[in-house]
Amino acid sequence: MKMQKSVSVVPLLLLLCLCGLGVTKGQGVEVTKAVDFKTEFEVKTPADGKADGQTDLWAELRDMVVEQRVEKREAVTQSQLEDSKTQNSDLQNQSVSPPAEYSVRLVNGTTSCSGTVEVFYEGEWLSKCYGWWSMMKEVKMLCKELNCGNVVAESRGPQFETGRGIVTIYSMCSGDESSIGQCVITGARTVCNRGYYHHVTCSESVRLVDGSGLCSGRVEVKSNQSWASVCEADFDRQDAEVVCRELGCGAPTALQGGLYGEGEGQTWDKEFQCKGNESLLLDCDTSDRKNNTCLPGYAVGLTCSEPDDVRLVGGGSRCAGRVEWYYQGEWRTVGSFGGRYTSAVVCRQLGCGSTVSVLPGNTTRGFRVDCEGDESALRGCIRSHRLLPGFTVICSDLFVQPDIFLTDSMGGVSRGHQGPGVFRGYSFNITCSTQPQYPGGSFLLTFTGSNRTQIQPAVNHSAAFLFPAADDSHQGNYSCVYENDVFSHNFSSESELLSLTITGN
Repeated sequence: MKMQKSVSVVPLLLLLCLCGLGVTKGQGVEVTKAVDFKTEFEVKTPADGKADGQTDLWAELRDMVVEQRVEKREAVTQSQLEDSKTQNSDLQNQSVSPPAEYSVRLVNGTTSCSGTVEVFYEGEWLSKCYGWWSMMKEVKMLCKELNCGNVVAESRGPQFETGRGIVTIYSMCSGDESSIGQCVITGARTVCNRGYYHHVTCSESVRLVDGSGLCSGRVEVKSNQSWASVCEADFDRQDAEVVCRELGCGAPTALQGGLYGEGEGQTWDKEFQCKGNESLLLDCDTSDRKNNTCLPGYAVGLTCSEPDDVRLVGGGSRCAGRVEWYYQGEWRTVGSFGGRYTSAVVCRQLGCGSTVSVLPGNTTRGFRVDCEGDESALRGCIRSHRLLPGFTVICSDLFVQPDIFLTDSMGGVSRGHQGPGVFRGYSFNITCSTQPQYPGGSFLLTFTGSNRTQIQPAVNHSAAFLFPAADDSHQGNYSCVYENDVFSHNFSSESELLSLTITGN
């Protein structure tokens, strides 16, 4: 049997030797470095002319491979050999030594900054089972570790083949680390039955840094594998529209030099000339800068709105209803345990104020989302595809802002540059109205500078307040407050101010 083993490995050994490759421990055979065959395995011949048995080349190679095969307890097949060559040629390209434990990479993507997540774990690259990474922390850290830009998207890929061994990673990152491996992290080989690959897309050549979320920060552009800040004078709103779109965010809302601090590295030496419809910032035309320096305080900062990918449905208002998330081309129900922190993020992202209540949903189940509560948008939270019951969120800004306007039936209203006015002695009406969200409710007409208020029920979602004869006591600022009891809570919303002037006949 020993002779059979030594014979069976010879063809494999010859192949490895002819290729000039070293054999190290791993699954099957791993190629980690190129070696000089003659130098690495030179046979020393003693003075008597007989080869020393301890240095016999074939014995050394045989023992090496047999030991590996015993340790791994599996046969070396041709397919495993090819897989090992493919995996480890990547290691050769990256470094002479193997990557650090928990190093990450993206493979099979359209760019070097997109693809399926793989983690170097226990001596080999393994695909990561989808789930339990936050876009704001772990995925953002992955993009940073790979010297890519911002997180643009993360999603589940195709389903794993049943029985395939992969790695599940549990980690807690603060955001200050420079790599995933520096986080509090643990991994486990597992079989991801009914699980999915983890896909990530990072931007390649532009990023926002030192901002409060994924859609705000100082603009930096990659130049020769290093990042450079952009001077405010070289960047306008059309350029900003392209950056926000490239990073998967909404429209730009703020653009200002020094808004998010100064960069520590170099400054981009071109002026962007985007038309606003480009997909990538580096697709835009550029020209030489007019000034050779960018003064301190002028590194451009950009704030984009959050993507329009969350909604509340079935509650009669954009600020109330069942939580849905637009994910991979369709609106999907969101599930959560309790939903306290998740609802706070939803209300914030929608601009609906704070959470008033969280109600159990119906029997519809949705994929699980867990937020810490301080995220700027739902996509910054952790999600998994474990199905949980959906839930309904009621936000504080339930009602739209009511309207207020001035009318009359006797021609006593004038409209000048200072706003509307009423001739002294003429009658006038102040009308309050709101959109038809919920039936009932009432309007309060408040008069600034006094405790005088008038209340009328909302009829067809409006109310008119009559003033029979205008006098000087009517001059001032008015507002309408709409109130209604909905979802067992009292809600209100106030209009803009109406400034009224009383003039002579």
